Amino acid sequence: MKRKGLYFLIALALGGVGAVHAQDISAPADAATTATATSTYDGRWYIAPTIGGYYNDGDRNTNSRQFYYGLGFGRFFTPNMSVDAFIDRTKRNRDAGAAAGGGRSGEGWANNTIGVAARFYAGDWNAWRPYLLAGLMGSHHQTANESGWSPAAELGGGVSKTVSDSSDIRLEAGYRYDHDNKTQSNKSGYGDWFLGFSVVSRFGAPAAAAPAPVAATPPPPDCSTLDSDGDSVNDCDDKCPGTTAGTIVGPDGCAQKVVIDLRGVNFKFDRPKKGETDISKSLAEPSADSIAVLNQAVDTLQRYPQVHVTVAGYTDSKGTDEYNQSLSERRAKIVYDYLTSHGIDASRLEGPIGHGESNPIGDNATDSGRAQNRRTELQVQQ
Repeated sequence: MKRKGLYFLIALALGGVGAVHAQDISAPADAATTATATSTYDGRWYIAPTIGGYYNDGDRNTNSRQFYYGLGFGRFFTPNMSVDAFIDRTKRNRDAGAAAGGGRSGEGWANNTIGVAARFYAGDWNAWRPYLLAGLMGSHHQTANESGWSPAAELGGGVSKTVSDSSDIRLEAGYRYDHDNKTQSNKSGYGDWFLGFSVVSRFGAPAAAAPAPVAATPPPPDCSTLDSDGDSVNDCDDKCPGTTAGTIVGPDGCAQKVVIDLRGVNFKFDRPKKGETDISKSLAEPSADSIAVLNQAVDTLQRYPQVHVTVAGYTDSKGTDEYNQSLSERRAKIVYDYLTSHGIDASRLEGPIGHGESNPIGDNATDSGRAQNRRTELQVQQ
């Protein structure tokens, strides 16, 4: 019977170990719980003093129950598996027998066991954790007449609970088979049930908590796609970041005073006539030089789309004030039309405005001075 009981426990243990192993490798139903169990896993070495009792095999012809004590040394190798090397000791007394009046005799033997046991746990590290136990050992028996070693094995189960950062408690029960052929000459092999209680004490400094994963630093944004100060110059090329909104800047993003000089664009005397639209016929000779200056002005306005200008016309001093006012307006208008016909939006042009013979830049007493005063200006609004 005792061997059948051992085979039953072996089968039970193998099935339980498989279940625990399956729990380790299967996808957790609750990721947060699994993360907690893993994060509190403590792999320090521990000692485990143990006390307990045996319910002895009747074939031993000893008292049916007695205490044992022992000490284990081990560690957890995974959150769900620990291995202990252990030693324990018990002392048994023979039955006196019916002829001697029953009870215990003065004869007995000491039994020292040295072995290794593995425990396979289920559940969260911080909860009550059921486990299965399997161990192999050597059992040394010493009587008044004989002493020797025999192989032994044990199977069982229990529950464990973490009670502090460095301590657990274990309560376990099981079946130990001892192939003892020394203590009784006519018998060998005994199966004893046992119950044990252990206090597991880890030693050494606890392992430091794993640092929180550092978020990958995002790559810096592409400066060629950014314009932080809104001046239409990308941040890669902008040498003057933080320019005030509305500031006229150059290609390098720095403030720039824009001047559009139309000196050299002069008009013939008393031109353009009313209704005249061809500017080249109104310009002083050679008219091609004046057209080139106008085209440079168009190019400047296209390169600085934020620039607004006032188109203003002027005359020399010959003629009446009323006539010169009208003539200056026609000169401003014909330049205004030239700019808009070459792609400059009218919203960027103020005017056309005529100033008559006011604000001369040349001497109206000379022909060359009067020629300079027959002009149109583009006055940049900075």
